[in-house]
Amino acid sequence: MNRRQFFKLCAGGVATSAIAGLGLMPTLAFAAPREFKLIRAKETRNNCCYCSVGCGLLMYSRGDVSKNVEPSLFHIEGDADHPVSRGALCPKGAGLLDFVNSPNRLQYPEYRAPGAATWQRISWQEAFTRIARLMKDDRDQNMIKTNAAGTPVNRWMTTGMLTASAQSNEAGFLTQKFARGLGLVAVDTQARI
Repeated sequence: MNRRQFFKLCAGGVATSAIAGLGLMPTLAFAAPREFKLIRAKETRNNCCYCSVGCGLLMYSRGDVSKNVEPSLFHIEGDADHPVSRGALCPKGAGLLDFVNSPNRLQYPEYRAPGAATWQRISWQEAFTRIARLMKDDRDQNMIKTNAAGTPVNRWMTTGMLTASAQSNEAGFLTQKFARGLGLVAVDTQARI
């Protein structure tokens, strides 16, 4: 490109800008930008539950807190103020919105009787009661109180516990105390799966 061609190019750019400034361009070029989608959203901070990193999330939902209004989650992004992830999310964390809004997401407990082909919906109270009853019965039958030497060991070897990976240190400590207080030996975390 020589000097003359450069000046022609610059003059063409100035002329185009002048035409646009005079309003000779189509009106669609001056359409207003769309409204920012998070303007009336409720922001909720949370942690990603997929692994032990515990990246910070900002979740945005629509819907006020009035009676009979179901809030709907429409946007998830990384929390730039979170000390662990500084706003970064892996593909699993970035895809949480699709998981939360999936029509196939299980949102209530179900029970399948032994030998049955179908699942039946039960209430949360029924689920907790059933779990507590089965744990109590198994613990009563299989608790090892002493070893062969007669030393108290209080081991419950037939049941295990899988704990959450994105807990805080304090919640992890309390979970371990709870599990060990029951006598559980097999305690593991979701992060290792």
